[in-house]
Amino acid sequence: MNPPVLAVHGPQTHAGAAPSSPLVLDSPHSGFQMPADFGAALPEAALRDGEDSFIDQLYLPATGRGVPLLAALFPRTYLDPNRHADDIDPALLDAPWPGPLADSGKSRIGKSLIWRTMIDNEPIYARRLTVAEVQQRVQRYHAPYHRTLQQLLDAAHARFGVVVHINCHSMGPLSSVAMEGVDGQPRADMVLGDRDGSTCAPEITALVRSTLAGMGYRVQVNDPFKGVELVRAYARPAAGRHSLQLEVNKRLYMRDDRIETHAGFATLQAHLMQLLQVVEEHVRHA
Repeated sequence: MNPPVLAVHGPQTHAGAAPSSPLVLDSPHSGFQMPADFGAALPEAALRDGEDSFIDQLYLPATGRGVPLLAALFPRTYLDPNRHADDIDPALLDAPWPGPLADSGKSRIGKSLIWRTMIDNEPIYARRLTVAEVQQRVQRYHAPYHRTLQQLLDAAHARFGVVVHINCHSMGPLSSVAMEGVDGQPRADMVLGDRDGSTCAPEITALVRSTLAGMGYRVQVNDPFKGVELVRAYARPAAGRHSLQLEVNKRLYMRDDRIETHAGFATLQAHLMQLLQVVEEHVRHA
């Protein structure tokens, strides 16, 4: 049997259960259960360098207030749900991809649907993958994640006429050449991404920014992270479907020398819960 691919924490949409919040959270990069067919040439510890560690746990208390949280259980380095299903890196394959490619530009740095290299450009595999292997990963991991997220979003929108999707991520404390063009510069505390205003109403993005800034955080918008596939795919602000990526700097809640939280975790978690309450109240009364 295949291991579980994802978890939906909090209220479920099956058995006719009605959503109790117009908010939906998803954490696509916090998983670390290594699939048996990964076949990576690197040790597990190295493969976890690309992980958004503890992000699902940071947001978990929101589920007690009726906000669903979708979390991937598999690692981002095995397959990245925050990519289009056809965002394939040709350099990873032993044969041409049989269909059209949806090139996001991430293959240039080895970080498309299936990662070819780690953040330090170290190759993940000692061989090329077959087309059948990649297709199987899409069917077993990418498709269920996106299908479940769409169901959660549709259910909230049907109940409230509006849904705000927060796509939850973390980022390293320092800049990189791949993203900012320079290494080693301190990043902001938070980065909001709405793909230059195309995936979320400006007033919602502004509310999130001002709320976080009021808590003392340094916040940037669409710089350097604008949001990728999960905010693009299901957002239609004019129809009341809003998606916003929220990147949290890892230095706020975890150690930089090991995968372990520090004392700042509780403070950050409390602030994020306050933020979600502010957003939900705004949406309900807008």
